[in-house]
Amino acid sequence: MADIFELFNKIKKDREESGTATISHIVVGLGNPGAKYTFTRHNAGFLTLDYISQKLNFKIDRLKFNALTGECTVAGKRVLFIKPQTFMNLSGEAVGAAASFYKIPPENIIVIFDDISLEPGRLRVRREGSAGGHNGIKSIIEHLGTQAFPRIKMGVGAKPNPDYDLADWVLSTFTKDEQEKLFEAFGVAMEGLEKILSGDVDSAMQICNSKKA
Repeated sequence: MADIFELFNKIKKDREESGTATISHIVVGLGNPGAKYTFTRHNAGFLTLDYISQKLNFKIDRLKFNALTGECTVAGKRVLFIKPQTFMNLSGEAVGAAASFYKIPPENIIVIFDDISLEPGRLRVRREGSAGGHNGIKSIIEHLGTQAFPRIKMGVGAKPNPDYDLADWVLSTFTKDEQEKLFEAFGVAMEGLEKILSGDVDSAMQICNSKKA
């Protein structure tokens, strides 16, 4: 019996070292596919994942679950990073399919997305919550059947005036000053994500929620 356990542990260790350990978490960045949307406010989630993948030296380029996907070990967890390619309003289709395939519970699914109620560069970590008018989050809640999943909100700024069309605003690009603030926020968001993956959401909140724009 001891030999069986030794063999099991060896296989598990080999998988972890070779990068084929079982996926335990999913990190979702929200946005719209296509070059014309790359640097728009609505793509803050995609941009954050691009930053993380560059820092950790892995690619998010495999098409699976109607999303671009990539795997990496972060904070000791094997993580599937996904960028849904369904356009924002149907983001939940990719998230639901990936969660079902890997049998990932909602509390192990972290969503990174844009928030117009926060100034560019400001961050907020939440354990759960409603969609708050965000169609991507609304779609994810519908497909997971719960709103109890953690999220990192990336501030992209409010409309310049009440009459400004919301769709036009979230599909507008960042100013140079806003880009600099957003880039600084990416690094902080990555720190927060590592804490969430390690099971310490409170520390993630302390790191991200205190960041100044």
